[in-house]
Amino acid sequence: MLKIGVDDAGRGPVVGPMILVGVLVDREQESKLKKLGVKDSKQLTTRRREFLAEKIKEIIKYSKIEVIHPEEIDKKQEQGIKLNEVEAIACAKIINNLNKDDEKIKIVLDCPSTSLVKWKDFLKTKIKKLSNLEISCEHKADKNHVIVSAASILAKSEREKEMDKIRKKYGDEAGSGYTSDPATQRFLQRYANRYKDKGIFRKSWITWKNASKNLGQRKLL
Repeated sequence: MLKIGVDDAGRGPVVGPMILVGVLVDREQESKLKKLGVKDSKQLTTRRREFLAEKIKEIIKYSKIEVIHPEEIDKKQEQGIKLNEVEAIACAKIINNLNKDDEKIKIVLDCPSTSLVKWKDFLKTKIKKLSNLEISCEHKADKNHVIVSAASILAKSEREKEMDKIRKKYGDEAGSGYTSDPATQRFLQRYANRYKDKGIFRKSWITWKNASKNLGQRKLL
């Protein structure tokens, strides 16, 4: 049986895109990933993650990347489409792309929602062909399944490439893009309004709104 593992990177940041990756593997490829020592990207150093990302690409034949930029996330928020639903739609696109004819495929996804059943039901409404699929939505799937770990590594690697573009254009002080990062916090406090139309900020995030408001108040003083 073929397997598809799907995971995301960059759900929470205020700067930069969210990335989802799906990998399609057979039994032999899955075994090679295990021997390689593939595991959840959050447990790896940057150097090890990038090394494994290149090795994973050599092993697998089929993968699909979905890049969801801040403007799209904000637009969906305005339409009342929550981030969990945005992610489900992107996962479905990946599955639809990788689904091979009528061969049986087991799909394992790292579920972003507290409600596994509800999120899985929504996901299934976006998948074009379900008859040959066995779908498993789990919490901590990136730790428990090597195929999801592989997807996690590729997603994180792609997210970092996108952040490298942002840092190159707007300065290293953009940091990781996460609100917990002091560099990103300072970047927001200085540039939330100056770069608001550059497509790098998730303006639907409360952290951006607060920074933008504070900058506006400072100008009035």
